[in-house]
Amino acid sequence: MIFKMMVPLMHTKSNKYFDRVIKKIEGGRKGPIILFFAGIHGNEPAGVLALEKVLGDLESQKENIAGTIYGIIGNKAALSLNKRFIDEDLNRIWISPYMDKLDSKLNLLEEEKEMKELLQLIIPIIEQATVPVYFIDFHTTSSKSYPFITINDALINRKFAMKFPVPIVLGIEEFLYGPMLSYINQEGYVAIGFESGQHLDENSVQNAVSFIYLTLTFTGAIKKRDFGEFDFHFSILETSAQHLHKIFEIVYLHKISAWDKFTMISGFESFQVIKKDTHLAIHNDVIVKAPYSGRIFMPLYQSQGSDGFFIVHRIPYWVLKLSSFLRKFKIDNLLTLLPGVSWENREKKVLKVNIKTARFLAKPFFHLFGYRVRVTEGHYLRLYNRERSSKKKLYKKTKWF
Repeated sequence: MIFKMMVPLMHTKSNKYFDRVIKKIEGGRKGPIILFFAGIHGNEPAGVLALEKVLGDLESQKENIAGTIYGIIGNKAALSLNKRFIDEDLNRIWISPYMDKLDSKLNLLEEEKEMKELLQLIIPIIEQATVPVYFIDFHTTSSKSYPFITINDALINRKFAMKFPVPIVLGIEEFLYGPMLSYINQEGYVAIGFESGQHLDENSVQNAVSFIYLTLTFTGAIKKRDFGEFDFHFSILETSAQHLHKIFEIVYLHKISAWDKFTMISGFESFQVIKKDTHLAIHNDVIVKAPYSGRIFMPLYQSQGSDGFFIVHRIPYWVLKLSSFLRKFKIDNLLTLLPGVSWENREKKVLKVNIKTARFLAKPFFHLFGYRVRVTEGHYLRLYNRERSSKKKLYKKTKWF
């Protein structure tokens, strides 16, 4: 029976979450592998509650399911204590300084232990995969918000994300260092973050439930005729998002340090339109004004976290079409004809750009070709492209692709 009732949102302070996998459902026929993650941040239980409910309902209907579905807890320790994290933010450490030491470091941080266990689960799955693999990571926000999707800017992510009737935000990989989904995208798989609403809003659970059912339908894991009520779940998200089915990109992040005093001025919500110079926050006793007009995104209304707020701009449709064309035909091969631009190696996954040259080529120029992650090394920028690592062949036969 499809879930229609509101699930009460409760934070747990028990040691309930001993198992990494909430549930694994192996369907009655061949199909995709879908890994749903929740509780990467321990003070965000909505995704966990949604997965417990939906996977519990689906367990008795395996014969109507194609492929394999996993419900996975991210940070068991932090979730049991209702804390965002214990030692380090688990969604900021999926980078080589942490990952390279997991097998040799004697005393791992709590989140390093969590990441090691997650990798032990993930790696065998993707190494053996011969079918489409999808990674969905559930989160909620400290401020009031429409439900929305965040993705690394790869075309396979864009195409799949556009199936859902919610806002989509690109470019988060330029501003957040070390999220789990950025690591997954480097491996070439579809990876989508879904923010279902505010931490304590009961609608956040319902939004996550509807997102799960739509994901299972779009991936082909379930069929409309077998489970029904697709329109109900689509409408839930469409209404919650106030029909704001547009694509945005991040243009600004206000960073804060652990020792800073930061307080958002009350009343701001994600996707709220703001004007330049609007008073947004107080940072170390100084008023913070909006550096741009646009829409405020994920303003911080909790004690833990290093991202004060973002500002996003809508991407025009023609820009999206142009960037798709340029990437499809690998026009970025011509970039090395420019002075000061070369490939790092024969794999052609990283561009090296002389900093002097980069001054004359604005960020949006490289964004068109899919280059968003920048690392400065000496006199050069190293620019990373998700397109060239995308495992498009796995997804080519899917209906959404």
